Amino acid sequence: MSHLVHFTSCPVCNSQSVKEVFSATDYTVSKEQFLIVECKDCTLRFTQNTPCETAMQKYYESFDYISHSDSRKGIINKLYHFARKFTMVSKMNMVKEATGRPVGMLLDVGSGTGTFVHTMEEAGWSVIGFEPDANARAYALKQYNCDIYAEDELFNLHESTYSAITMWHVLEHIHRLDEYLVQLKKLLVPDGKLIIALPNYTSKDAEIYQAGWASYDVPRHLYHFSPASFKKLMEKHGLKIVDTKPLWLDSYYISMLSEKYKNGSLLKGVWNGLRSNIHAFRKIENCSSLVYIIGKVDENIQD
Repeated sequence: MSHLVHFTSCPVCNSQSVKEVFSATDYTVSKEQFLIVECKDCTLRFTQNTPCETAMQKYYESFDYISHSDSRKGIINKLYHFARKFTMVSKMNMVKEATGRPVGMLLDVGSGTGTFVHTMEEAGWSVIGFEPDANARAYALKQYNCDIYAEDELFNLHESTYSAITMWHVLEHIHRLDEYLVQLKKLLVPDGKLIIALPNYTSKDAEIYQAGWASYDVPRHLYHFSPASFKKLMEKHGLKIVDTKPLWLDSYYISMLSEKYKNGSLLKGVWNGLRSNIHAFRKIENCSSLVYIIGKVDENIQD
């Protein structure tokens, strides 16, 4: 048995006041169950006893893991790809708005098969991408002629270089959470923006599906953030959330996937996605997935 990661305290606030919430199933690859624990202080949830970083690769080896395989098999994957075209333009506009720049230097961490890197390059940005999965990197090179690098190269980049650093549903996968955030902060120019998209377990669709919510995605998702726990993590690193934006389409995709896992109705998934969005309409922080726009805290305020 490979080494497991067992947290004795909260990975965000180090509190030892934690409680077990429920066990969730890895529906994508192994069908194993993993315990999800919640910190009573900052409200972060995290997956307990996950495989260590080197042993995690086998949990990504699935034709259905579409961010890496680009599979179009099945109605949910087809819908994902249809929505992705719209989503790429939306993400591009988000980067331009957040940075106040029509073009600039962008670092994309967790690039998958390179679609976003390609989108930003087409828009005139100078982009470097990082992706741990060798098959995804090879696909990006073949499909888009994008050079996407192995992850550890991230620590060889020059500091104060990037106007924007993006992580689209990536931070929740990263074992070395604090180490990465320290490095990403160094790589940003002083007025640069870190743009991080995350699932939100305080959403209505998460409440409906409970342990069967597809965005728990154990064991690949190590952390399950609430807006409050994510804010705490940013403060810990001298970063501040300057804006929060909804990803409205994610609630439909995640609800449909949650229904698929329990052999339910895709139509019911669409309905629950709509219910989730209606719930979040008045308060964006209840949305199924959120994009956080983050800047550095003013140097004068820091220690």
